[in-house]
Amino acid sequence: MSTPQVVVITGASAGIARATAQAFGRRGAKVGLLARGQAGLDGAKADVERAGGQALAIPTDVADYHQVEAAAAAVEDAFGPIDIWVNVAFTSVFAPFTQITPDEFKRVTEVSYLGFVYGTHVALTRMTRRGHGTIVQVGSALGSRSIPLQSAYCGAKHAINGFTSSIRTELLHEKSRVRITVVQMPAVNTPQFSWVLSRLPNHPQPVPPIYQPEVAARGVLYAADHPGRKQYWVGASTVGTIFANKFAAPLLDRYLARTGYKSQQTSDKVSADRPNNLWEPVDGGDGHDHGAHGVFDAKAHSSAPQLWFSHHAGLATGAAMAGAGLAVTLAIRALRT
Repeated sequence: MSTPQVVVITGASAGIARATAQAFGRRGAKVGLLARGQAGLDGAKADVERAGGQALAIPTDVADYHQVEAAAAAVEDAFGPIDIWVNVAFTSVFAPFTQITPDEFKRVTEVSYLGFVYGTHVALTRMTRRGHGTIVQVGSALGSRSIPLQSAYCGAKHAINGFTSSIRTELLHEKSRVRITVVQMPAVNTPQFSWVLSRLPNHPQPVPPIYQPEVAARGVLYAADHPGRKQYWVGASTVGTIFANKFAAPLLDRYLARTGYKSQQTSDKVSADRPNNLWEPVDGGDGHDHGAHGVFDAKAHSSAPQLWFSHHAGLATGAAMAGAGLAVTLAIRALRT
């Protein structure tokens, strides 16, 4: 019988990270759960244990390096050496750039970019000493193709790609057995759209097509098992977006300028002072557990056939080019209407 893996997941109280924790639990893993919200952490811990794993919930703000370091030490004290570290935690602001205050932009960057930097540093200092371990960065198609109303988030996701590529080349230079990879995600039905700080008149939404968090989690687990590749893409929309941006970026600029505001909002009005999680968790001690899913279950896909191609690199190129061609075609049609 194999020894259970020791896994750390940041942002584990909800969304992709929550679904990933559940998936590792089904493997019998020992999972360290890092997030700010106590209610969400308690729910994630229960999920992992029901699935057959063990869990340690540690309230952690990933924007604080010392909290991340202390959490890693607590996980290793409880479970032993960390095998896999998954960086997911993020926050965002939905608003035009000029409506985001400097402090708000800084906070998004500290959580959504520096949180990955700190998690990677804490993991690497342990893994490189042992010559073993895997780091998985949960990225986004928006790390290649920015969209309006999410300047802070898109900037952070672009930065993660550059930072991770640098670390990867250093590990290759050192001939290290530690691996680092990125999983680029599509729009996912997570609770963030109900608790993100938003200055939009209507309820924020992911840009369709939307996928369920379990689809994203399958991509993370595969990357953790096969970390030799630089990156993996989840969802046909991710493939199309990345390739279309590579070959037709100016066209996409015009397309997103026309469609990007409307496509990121529902028709439902929201209060300008609704609770948000930028500074404090909405699933704290006085809050409630939001789970893995957001409010878009009726619109979200529970499968992504493209994942099979992503996991079979030899066949992926044709699918990617087809996706790019489709994305460009749709953009051209939209601009002509």
